[in-house]
Amino acid sequence: MSFGLRTSGLAVALLLPALAAAADVPAEKSAGSWADPATAPAEIRPLASKTLQLDIARSGSRYIAAGARGNILLSDDGSQWRQVEAPTRATLTALAAVDAQVWAVGHDGVILHSADGGEHWQIQRSDPWKPADAGGDPTKGAPLLDVLFVDAHTGFAIGAYCLALQTGDGGEHWKPMTVAAPAKDDVAEDDDAAGKRGSDKETFTAEELKVGQESTPHLNAIARTGSGALLIVAERGSAFSSRDNGANWKRLQLPYDGSMFGVLGYEADHVLAFGLRGHVYESTDLGAHWAPLATGTELSLMGGAALTDGGAVIVGANGIVLSRAKAGEALHRNVDPTAGIIAAALPLDGGPTLLLAGENGISRLEPK
Repeated sequence: MSFGLRTSGLAVALLLPALAAAADVPAEKSAGSWADPATAPAEIRPLASKTLQLDIARSGSRYIAAGARGNILLSDDGSQWRQVEAPTRATLTALAAVDAQVWAVGHDGVILHSADGGEHWQIQRSDPWKPADAGGDPTKGAPLLDVLFVDAHTGFAIGAYCLALQTGDGGEHWKPMTVAAPAKDDVAEDDDAAGKRGSDKETFTAEELKVGQESTPHLNAIARTGSGALLIVAERGSAFSSRDNGANWKRLQLPYDGSMFGVLGYEADHVLAFGLRGHVYESTDLGAHWAPLATGTELSLMGGAALTDGGAVIVGANGIVLSRAKAGEALHRNVDPTAGIIAAALPLDGGPTLLLAGENGISRLEPK
C-alpha cells in the first residue's frame, strides 16, 4: 500500500488485503511508466476462486465474491465459480447488493458498480495515491473497507483515516461525509467540555490524542438496524451512530479499547460488534450499553452475517467460525482447517451450509 499505517488496528483490519499486496503492484511497465492498478483491468485467472477473497454477497439467486487483484467471481449454486471482467486490479474488500444493483469497494479508494447482478462492471470512483500527494491528505489512496446500500439510491462507503463517503443517486456521485472531525489544534481546550469518552463532541482530550489515540480513527465496518439507524465500528473500541441517515454522527465507546472489525444490524436498535482478540459485544440500544458475549477464543474476528431472530455467523483467523441460531443463545464454535484466515461468510440458500471467503479462496462449511 502506498500510505503508512499509523496503528496496529489498521494493520489487523487490513491483514487479509495485505496478503494480496502484490496484487496492487502494477504488472506492466513500458517506457518508464507503470500501469495504474486502480484502473488497469483485472486479469482472468483460472484459479481465481482459490486465491484471496474478502467478501461474498447475494444478488437475486446469484452469489458474488470479490478479492485480490480486482477478482470478481459469480456462482449460481455456490459450488461452481467463474471470473468476470473487472475494470480494476486493485484489491476489493467489500460488496453490497440491492436486487441486481451491486457495488464493490477496495484499495486506491475504488468503487465499482454493476447494474446486472455482477456480470458487467464500471468504475464509479478511484483515488489512487501519487508521489505528488506526499505530505497532503492522508485519505489519498486510502482503502475503502466497507460499503452499505440501504436502497438502490442511498449508500455509504467507509475506510482508513476516517474516510467516509455517501451517495444519493446510486453512486453516480459520491461526496465526503463527516463522521469524526479532527480536533482543533489537535488538543481540546476544555477537558470537561469536550473529549470525554462516549461524548459526541468533535474534539478530544490531550490524553486521548496521544500516540494511537487520533481523533480520526480508521472506520472498519458499517451496518443499518431495523429502526433505520446506522452504526460504524472503528479503531480503539470507538463507534459512531447516526439516526438521520448519516447527516450527523455521535461518537460511542465500547468497553474494550481494541479495534472492532465487523458489525451486524438487527431489528429495532439491536447490533452486534466483533473484532480483535475474539471480542464480541451486543447492544439493544444502538451502542448506549454493551454486553460481552463469550467466544472461548482470542483469535481476531474479521467478518460475519446476521441471521433471522438475532442469529449470527462470525468468522476470523485460523478458520474459526462462531454461530448461534437466535438471540440469547451461546456462540458455538466450528473450525474449517482448510480455510486459513476467513474474511466473510454467507448462508447458502438461507440454510445451515455456509459459504466462506478468505485467504484460500471460497469454501463451504456445514456447522456442527
